[in-house]
Amino acid sequence: MAGYDYDLAVIGSGPAGQGAAIQAAKLGKDVVIIERYPAVGGENVSTGGVSKTLREAVMHLTGYRERAIYGGSYAVKQNITLSDLLVRNQYVSQQHIHILRSQLSRNRVEFAAAEGSFIDRHTINLASDEGRVNRTITADKVVVAVGTDATHPPVVHADGKLILVGYQVMDINELPRTLVVVGAGAVGLEYCGTFAALGVKVTLIDRKNRLLPFMDEEVTDVLAYHLRQNGVTLRLNEAVFDIEYFLDERGNRVRVVLESNKQILTDAVLYCVGRTGSTAALNLEAAGLETDGRGRLAVDENYQTDVEGIYAAGGVIGFPDLASVSRMQGRSAARHMFNTPIDNYQDLMPYMIKTIPELAVVGKTEAELTDDGIPYEVGKANYQENVNSIVKGVDAGFLKLLFNIDTRELLGVHIVGEGAAEMVHIGQAVMAHRGKIDYFVDAVISHPTMAESYVTAALDGINRLGM
Repeated sequence: MAGYDYDLAVIGSGPAGQGAAIQAAKLGKDVVIIERYPAVGGENVSTGGVSKTLREAVMHLTGYRERAIYGGSYAVKQNITLSDLLVRNQYVSQQHIHILRSQLSRNRVEFAAAEGSFIDRHTINLASDEGRVNRTITADKVVVAVGTDATHPPVVHADGKLILVGYQVMDINELPRTLVVVGAGAVGLEYCGTFAALGVKVTLIDRKNRLLPFMDEEVTDVLAYHLRQNGVTLRLNEAVFDIEYFLDERGNRVRVVLESNKQILTDAVLYCVGRTGSTAALNLEAAGLETDGRGRLAVDENYQTDVEGIYAAGGVIGFPDLASVSRMQGRSAARHMFNTPIDNYQDLMPYMIKTIPELAVVGKTEAELTDDGIPYEVGKANYQENVNSIVKGVDAGFLKLLFNIDTRELLGVHIVGEGAAEMVHIGQAVMAHRGKIDYFVDAVISHPTMAESYVTAALDGINRLGM
């Protein structure tokens, strides 16, 4: 370690930090992971998975998945409260923390519950919650993996009662009858679908003229359709001018004023516009680092910052800020800093959103292939054709395959519907090895499974070639 206390110090124990720390430990390095939150996992454990856990609780308690079979009024529990939903979140959080503690312990990674800040590029100060200095450590390499914080609305204070940012959903006392969600990113859309499934009248506001413009347009059109079917009002191509409190016969409420002069009266506002890097307390200047206007660090293709030996990974470096991607970024950074090659499939990162219905994509979209001038064809399977989706009562959605007409190489997989987040990895594996659409025709895929949709879509695509 050339006189350093550790080979690697990781600041932040979310997915990126875990990936870097455990990978370095497996390479025989002495590693410490520094976390400002009292429990391992940081915000990703305490609040990062709330939208997805609440969704699962809602899908179960409302009987949403079975309504196609038993009728629209079917529910496992009537008069669902927020306490009912948070029971599941508390259980998931506790189990997640237990798993992470075990993983770090097995790999002999030291855990330091403290606020870390740079003294210089190799020296980090560790302080307790009270600001009392516990100790100073040195490390040969450093990974900054502090993640992000929810950006607060610029026009009004988020009080955690009527005006909330994402994580404050856990703190409200009762479900609102009406809700405005500002921001149609992944988290905003997940909360939007979840509250709508509970019967809350939701209005979604976003500056863009369509949902998730980086995704396949047919996929997001289906999502928009189902949101509307569940009672969501979409206010796209609109921006918030002001948010203000007011009192009427129903009590304390909120008025949202749009730049178009529209006004929306609501019981609560959930603000989900952007994330800001959690770097304010790191004293980055002492290490020679600077952030952009959103508190994020710039890195190269190996996740190294402008300062040699200091790396950054996860949400603190920006899009896509996904737990799965962050973990791989941390692993890649650790392997690079310790001169260990890694097979890089990061150009095939899947992107999934746990909306209702859920979305998952990997590879190219039709728009991208068109812009690149690549001749392609489409193979599609509607969930209504899949026996397993009918058995489960979740027949809304489709799987779409994009493939090269000349080589038949699989270029993109786009799924909307139940199980999309699991299903997409089948296509991802085939694409990683330059596989062709013919694979799905020739392979034996169990029946009845959702995965059979790949066979249907492949046959549809080949039929379009006139074969």
